[in-house]
Amino acid sequence: MATVMVKSTSSHGPGRSRAQDVDRHVGARMRERRVMLGLTQQQMAELIGVTYQQAHKYEKGINRVAAGRLYNIAQALGVEVSYFFEGLGSEDAFRATPQQRMLLELARNFIGIPHRKHQEALCSLARALSEREQ
Repeated sequence: MATVMVKSTSSHGPGRSRAQDVDRHVGARMRERRVMLGLTQQQMAELIGVTYQQAHKYEKGINRVAAGRLYNIAQALGVEVSYFFEGLGSEDAFRATPQQRMLLELARNFIGIPHRKHQEALCSLARALSEREQ
C-alpha cells in the first residue's frame, strides 16, 4: 500500500495537507477525467449512481468521496484509484498545453456530433490531413 505525503503551506506540519485540499484535488481529477471523456456532470452522476448535485459537490471538493465510491468512480471512468491522487503535493500543478486544450475541445465536439456518418467523415478527414507527403 502506497503512502501519500503532501506538501502544504498550512500549519499542519511538514509533508501534511489539510483534508479539504486533498478533497479538492480528487474532485479536480474527477472533473478532468470526465471532461476528457466528453461527459456532462449529469451523465457522470448517472454513471456513478448519484444525483447531479452530489457529483458537482464531489468535483468541487465540497463533499468527501468515500473509499468505496471512489473505487466505483474509478471503474466508471476507466482509471485506477491512484489516478485521483496523481500530482497531489507536487509543486508544479498540471498545466495543459495549447495542443492538449485543443485536443480536449475536439473530443468534446466530436462526442456532440449526432450522426455516426459525420463522425466517420471527420475521422477520415483527420487521417487524410495527417498523412505525410511521400
